[in-house]
Amino acid sequence: MQVARVIGTVVCTRKDEGLRARTLLLVQPLAATGEAAGKPLVASDSVGAGVGEHVFFVRGREASFPYLPAEVPTDAAIVAIVDHWTHDEHGSRTHPG
Repeated sequence: MQVARVIGTVVCTRKDEGLRARTLLLVQPLAATGEAAGKPLVASDSVGAGVGEHVFFVRGREASFPYLPAEVPTDAAIVAIVDHWTHDEHGSRTHPG
């Protein structure tokens, strides 16, 4: 799992039948310090997250697991909304979710 911040929504006029009625969100992966780490990506939302929230997401085969037994063609899925986390590498920092 990786932590990310939801930075936008994705609207598709046409998409695979397996993605019908699934929300797609744009997420920015984050380092433990809360700074951006890598390029933004599109993830299917299995938990009802919203723009500005911090989330956990998974990639690869595991991204389809929240939707079983349905077969959803996704390689990134949001699986949790983060309330907060702490980072103690250089003093305690709390990151709101």
